[in-house]
Amino acid sequence: MSVSAIYPGTFDPFTLGHADLVHRAAILFDKVIVAIAESPGKTPLFSLDERVALAREALKDESRVCVTSYDGLTVDFAQQNKSQVIIRGLRAVSDFEYEFQLATMNRHLTHDVETVFLTPTENVTFISSSLVREVAQFGGDISTFVHPHIAKALQAKFD
Repeated sequence: MSVSAIYPGTFDPFTLGHADLVHRAAILFDKVIVAIAESPGKTPLFSLDERVALAREALKDESRVCVTSYDGLTVDFAQQNKSQVIIRGLRAVSDFEYEFQLATMNRHLTHDVETVFLTPTENVTFISSSLVREVAQFGGDISTFVHPHIAKALQAKFD
């Protein structure tokens, strides 16, 4: 049986921490869909189309990974794409409470999709999109946090 997983998020921007989790998930699952949420409640720096394009470029060498956008409930997107698993990353203990609530809500919405938590490699554990945006905004070096084309796109936003 082929097992498909989705890795949902806003990915504003897509970081090396995100890429680390995608690479690790691609080892575990037959197909990984990076599902970029429209996130109307947030005010992303990059448009939805830009976030999709940036993530696609970063993951272009991953044969079992595809990148797409979605809106609505994540569990509905998972079911529409015949994905049995939702991947969520845990960087620190502080992430656990929110992620646990999210996983529990998703389980109440459907029993057909399971949440799997992955922890990133230690050298990227501290990276978050919001920190990367802030460092970029003030002209800091973000080259060790994102792919080079994403660093250029961030720099262009703040020039």
